[in-house]
Amino acid sequence: MSASSHRRPVGRRRLALIGAAAVAAAGLGAAPLVMSADAAATDLAHGVLPAKDGWAASGAGTTGGRAADAAHVFTVSTRAELVKALKAAPADAPRIIQVKGVIDANTDDAGRPLSCQSYAAGTGYSLAAYLKAYDPAVWGRSKVPSGSQESARRTAQQNQAARMTFAVPSRTTIVGVPGTGAGITGGSLQVKNADNVVIRNLTLTDVRDCFPQWDPTDGSTGNWNSEYDAVTLRGSTHVWADHNTFSDGPHYDGANTSYFGREYQVHDGALDITNASDLVTVEYNRFTNHDKTMLIGSSDKDTRLRVTLHHNVFQGIVQRAPLARVGQVHLYDNYYDTAKLNGYAHSYSINARAGAQVVAQDNYWALSADRKVAQLLSGDGTGAVAGSGNLVNGTVTDLVAAYNAAGPKKKIKATVNWTPTLTAGLETSIGGLPAELARKAGAGVLTATGTVAG
Repeated sequence: MSASSHRRPVGRRRLALIGAAAVAAAGLGAAPLVMSADAAATDLAHGVLPAKDGWAASGAGTTGGRAADAAHVFTVSTRAELVKALKAAPADAPRIIQVKGVIDANTDDAGRPLSCQSYAAGTGYSLAAYLKAYDPAVWGRSKVPSGSQESARRTAQQNQAARMTFAVPSRTTIVGVPGTGAGITGGSLQVKNADNVVIRNLTLTDVRDCFPQWDPTDGSTGNWNSEYDAVTLRGSTHVWADHNTFSDGPHYDGANTSYFGREYQVHDGALDITNASDLVTVEYNRFTNHDKTMLIGSSDKDTRLRVTLHHNVFQGIVQRAPLARVGQVHLYDNYYDTAKLNGYAHSYSINARAGAQVVAQDNYWALSADRKVAQLLSGDGTGAVAGSGNLVNGTVTDLVAAYNAAGPKKKIKATVNWTPTLTAGLETSIGGLPAELARKAGAGVLTATGTVAG
């Protein structure tokens, strides 16, 4: 199936105008800042997803906390303030949370740093004891770990989770304050069974699991598996992730050691969309220095999963950009750079499996000399990737034909059962996309009015 043709828009407004709304001054629960009606109508914190802007624009669209009253507009700069804002009563109140500066998630209530040793204290867990107990030469490879050290590991992991995971309720906007380098380090925003959530202008870094689990049954040689994504969507609908930056830095995977012949992996996903999540738009984000980047669908039996990705940058990404199962996924005007970066070497970009119906349209790949066009896709033989206008080093390329011609046992289908219609911002002349997104994508480029600086 060829995707339907579209006009290239002349300019694009990134912020929908809204009625006057209060914005809190610095400090949790501070009095609202008095603004003119025009200024209030265009501030970044109250921005909503524009019409027809991907799957999250379906139905009533995605507005996050736009309707928040003055008592539910917060500016936070510490973990404790973030937690308080997320839990502010009533639980179903629309809220806007403005992050000012960088919040370290691995801190106590007084803001003091917590280490892996802090979380393990009193649990009986030690890595040395864990390695001794589950060495394949002793434990074998036919069953997952159980017993005292595995129980201790789980307890230590739960101690960490209690500090560095943040439950995001429905009708919430979390947005970085422009000009403050806003972000969260070591923290996981968890959007579970929620509706109408906006996450914008944040740098999300080094979401590190102190206590990965050894699973000797994972693959032929076993694997170390970690918890925590920078952003997790589970059973959630109408979510807009815009102008964020995701990275493992400063703790890159190259610093990880190996045990039992496998990398001791402390990072999981960057942005995972699973457990029947639906109506999601991911745009103008920068994904960099990461391995398992984006999972759409947690199993072959997952459902829904209608997701749009557009105008995102993927650099130093190993795989899952995205890995899609089951759903209807539209990828357009994204930029992929396959060059190795900080030790992260490209494996594939898009994986369509478990019947996923992917439309990949007008994306741009900068293919490094060590990679081939046939290595841009992957699949299990049941997924489909359709579309047109994709460029590889500036040349229009049929990605599916290149993949299938390389002779895989399980080929990728080239037709899908749906046609995208929510395509605001689609660009079909994409030769300048790498330069455009270098300026427009990621955290820190938006101004207080929601426009791109410069």
